[in-house]
Amino acid sequence: MKLTIAELAQALDARLWGDGNLIVTGAAEAGQAGADQIALATSAAYTERLTPGGMAILAEGTDPDALGLRAAILVARPRLAMAALTRSFDPGPAISPGIHPSAVIDPSAELPEDAAIGPFVVIGARVRIGQGARIASHVSIGADTVIGRDALIHPGARIAHGVRIGDRVIVHSGAVVGGDGFSFVTPEKSGVEEIRETLGARKDIRAQHWIRIHSLGGVELGDDVEVGANATIDRGTIRATRIGRGTKIDSQVQIGHNVVVGEDCLLCGLAGIAGSSRIGNRVVLGGQVGVSDNIFVGDDVIAGGATKIFTNAPAGRVLLGSPAVKMETHVEAQKNIRRLPRLYAQVAELRETVKKLMEKNDRG
Repeated sequence: MKLTIAELAQALDARLWGDGNLIVTGAAEAGQAGADQIALATSAAYTERLTPGGMAILAEGTDPDALGLRAAILVARPRLAMAALTRSFDPGPAISPGIHPSAVIDPSAELPEDAAIGPFVVIGARVRIGQGARIASHVSIGADTVIGRDALIHPGARIAHGVRIGDRVIVHSGAVVGGDGFSFVTPEKSGVEEIRETLGARKDIRAQHWIRIHSLGGVELGDDVEVGANATIDRGTIRATRIGRGTKIDSQVQIGHNVVVGEDCLLCGLAGIAGSSRIGNRVVLGGQVGVSDNIFVGDDVIAGGATKIFTNAPAGRVLLGSPAVKMETHVEAQKNIRRLPRLYAQVAELRETVKKLMEKNDRG
C-alpha cells in the first residue's frame, strides 16, 4: 500500500511538516526505516536514532528541522496515532470476495451479496451473516448463529450454534465462541459444596460421580468486540454469556458460562473468569488474573498481572496480589516481607542482649 505523507497525516488527523508529496509504503522503528518508510519516534530516546533525510512521526513540540528530516507528522498523542498508522498499512487477511467452491453452506443460511467466504468454511442451518463480513478458511459456524456487519473471522475459529455476534467484531484464529460451559453436579452434596460451607472441614470422604448440566444458553458479543487467538467463551446454562460493546479479549483468555462482561473492558492474556461472575464497564484484568465464580467486579477496576480476585471488588479499585488487595497495600506488604531478614537479625540480637543482661542480673 502506498500513501503520500500528506494523505497519511490527514488519516492521522495530525499536523504535517515538510514535503507532503513523499511516498510512504510502511512504518519502521527509528533507525531502521528505509527510504520510503516512516519512522516512529514519539519520545526523546527514539528521536536520537533517526536518520537525517528521512520521515518520522513525532510528538508535538519536537523540531523536525533540527533532526534533519525531509518530512514529519506531529501528533498530540503518539500512542493513539499508532492505531491509525497501523490501520492504514494493515492489509488484513487475504480473503477473496465471493464464496470459495470448497465451502459447505446450508441452503437455509443467509449470506450477503458481498460475501467473502474462504476455503473449507462450514456454515450451518439458518445462519445469518451481515454485509461486509469476511470469513476466512477452515472456520465453522453453528446453526442459528447471527454475525453482524463488517465482522472478521480469522482462519480456524469456531463459532458454535445460537451465538449472536455484533458489527465489526473480530475473532482470531483458534478461538472458540459458544462451547459448552464447565458445569457438573453430583447426586448427593459434593465435597466441593461441603467445603464451600465449612471452609475446609470435611465429615467423611465418599465416592461421587459427576453429571453434566447441559448448556442451553448462547453467547452474545456486542459491537466492536475482539476475541484473541485460542480464547474461549463458554455458552450460558440457561441465559446467554454476554460480552459488552467494545471489549477486547486477549489470546488464551477463558470466560466461563453465564459470565457478563461490561463495555470497553480489556481482558489480557491467560486471564480467567469463572462462571456466573459479573464484570463492570471499563475493567482491566492484567495477564493471568483470575476471577472467582459468582462475584462482581465493579466499573473501572484495574487488576495487575496474576491478581486473584476471590470476593466482590468495588468500583474504581486498583488491585494486586493473591488474594487481591488494594495495590498500595500489596506493595507495602511486599516491602515488609523484604525487610523480614533484617528484622529477624535485629530480634536475634535483642534476644542475645536480653539474655546477657539477665545472666548479669542473676550473678549480681
